[in-house]
Amino acid sequence: MELESALLGEIQLALVALFGEQPFPTAQIEKTKPIFQGDYTLVVFPYLKISQQNPENTAEIIGQYLQNHSTLVSEYNVIKGFLNIVVNPNVWMQFHQDHWNHSPFASFPSGGNKIMVEYSSPNTNKPLHLGHIRNNLLGYSLAKILKAGGNDVVMANLVNDRGIHICKSMLAWQRFGQNETPESSGLKGDHLVGKYYVIFESALKEQTAPEIQSAIEGTFIATNEITQTRYRAILEQLNAASDEKSQAKAQDALKELVRNDSELMRSCQQMLRDWEADNPEVRQLWETMNQWVYSGFNATYKRLGVEFDAYYYESNTYKLGKDLVQEGLRTGVFYQKEDGSVWIDLSDAGLDQKLVQRSDGTSVYITQDMGTADLKYEDHHIQKSIYVVGNEQDYHFKVLFLIMSRLGRSYAPGMYHASYGMVDLPTGKMKSREGTVVDADDLLQDMVDTAKAKTQELGKTDGLSDSELQELYERLALAALKFFILKVDPKKRMLFNPEESIDFQGDTGPFVLYSYARIKSMLRQAPSGWELPVSDIHLQPVEIDNLKQLKAYRETLIKANAEYSPAVVCHYALDLAKSFNRFYNEVPILKETDTHKRNFRLQLCQFNAQVMQHALGLLGIETVEKM
Repeated sequence: MELESALLGEIQLALVALFGEQPFPTAQIEKTKPIFQGDYTLVVFPYLKISQQNPENTAEIIGQYLQNHSTLVSEYNVIKGFLNIVVNPNVWMQFHQDHWNHSPFASFPSGGNKIMVEYSSPNTNKPLHLGHIRNNLLGYSLAKILKAGGNDVVMANLVNDRGIHICKSMLAWQRFGQNETPESSGLKGDHLVGKYYVIFESALKEQTAPEIQSAIEGTFIATNEITQTRYRAILEQLNAASDEKSQAKAQDALKELVRNDSELMRSCQQMLRDWEADNPEVRQLWETMNQWVYSGFNATYKRLGVEFDAYYYESNTYKLGKDLVQEGLRTGVFYQKEDGSVWIDLSDAGLDQKLVQRSDGTSVYITQDMGTADLKYEDHHIQKSIYVVGNEQDYHFKVLFLIMSRLGRSYAPGMYHASYGMVDLPTGKMKSREGTVVDADDLLQDMVDTAKAKTQELGKTDGLSDSELQELYERLALAALKFFILKVDPKKRMLFNPEESIDFQGDTGPFVLYSYARIKSMLRQAPSGWELPVSDIHLQPVEIDNLKQLKAYRETLIKANAEYSPAVVCHYALDLAKSFNRFYNEVPILKETDTHKRNFRLQLCQFNAQVMQHALGLLGIETVEKM
């Protein structure tokens, strides 16, 4: 931005010199389009009344003055009313000299906002899967980008460790587990608990299949009158449905009603009530199984390379949410129905009525989210609270933010949902109930195995020890995985293809890593003294283009911070790697016989390596020195 500001100042001086002291429209420049020669473009139409000339002549007059009087401008050209300005190569050389060995040159001063980025948010009834991987990678990278932007960032993990879904795994283990443990089974703890979640759903499906059929046929008898009344209403909707979509919707509602009325689900609901009543036996089982899961999660987090500054547990925050329910009832924000359930009416905001506490007094998701929001603010006095959660929860967060605003929370305007799209595979959508998710641990190992096979196939293992090779495979795999996921705009749904992600020649993490390793290899071979200052170098066009790309890094960080998007950094890293490789292929570096040119080019290589490493670091990707 310093160059743009300086150039705007020179343009302002030119206007005064050419047309006299008067209130000029604010000068605006933009990057010149690639099809034209130039670095920056000035639109001259706002100055035609002052110049009393046509657009071409006005641009010509301003361009000629800048070329003659500004040290920043070497050339110009005019396309209709557009003045394309070519920056003096000395400017790029000065930029290089100022920054080539000062990493990161694009750092921002501290003193920004206090921001909490909440991500991961796993459920303790199943292991992490591919969807969690996108969540963790987005959250961790976003936190690092915001830190690079000068903000004070707290990385938080809200663990969903209570609720009906947790009770499903617990109940299945009670009934079918035969005291199986991670040690006796040889399974990671999160995998073992996830196994029983799938067992529960399978048993529930088997138990309810005949009842669902009878419900569709109209002969279902519920266990209580309230459910029976609901059943009759849904059955009427099914019988009145005139199209397939309406029929499918009514049938799904019947299935869910039968599921919830089954013996298994009623036992689960009783277990949840017992948990909230601090039943010792239920609490002990819950603590044991949760510890199994936490141990498994921590191993996955470590391998994935993500971390947290603070942990929150819904088991500790749901009671805080209940207190807020009572506060909302006192202040008229919430209302209570005859069955004792508590609701909020958001119809005036274009939404609907939302349940905040069940009729039996148990919490729902939003109850604990309300309590957690208060606790996070009390702990850290954050100015902005960013929730990295999939877009299937868009409605939930609209409701949460409205509730906290109506409860008068001062921090409510700073709550933000960093919504992202789901991850699909070539085989289709993942489903937790059926156990068809892609396990995170399995995926990570598959990626390492693929990285190993690809590297050996390309013959890039010479001179590396076994331990160095293993580290290389691990870092290549994680670079491939992280880059492939993060380069997609977070808001978009994405298709993950492991084979494509690890291509050394495509728009991939391994391609950027290879570019970095190529630089480090050259620097190891470089003769001593290459770090000495150089001057009077005639820059080649490819060198200027590379310096322009390096200079764009600060703008990239500003954009990534503003858009909360690691994808912006990914695409910059790709563009920089491509720019470096053009420079590497078009001019000699180590073979250059002119010492000053060789030293400059080696310094430019070092500059590229520093910025690549910094950009990859913001994506959570570790570089490799040898490939």
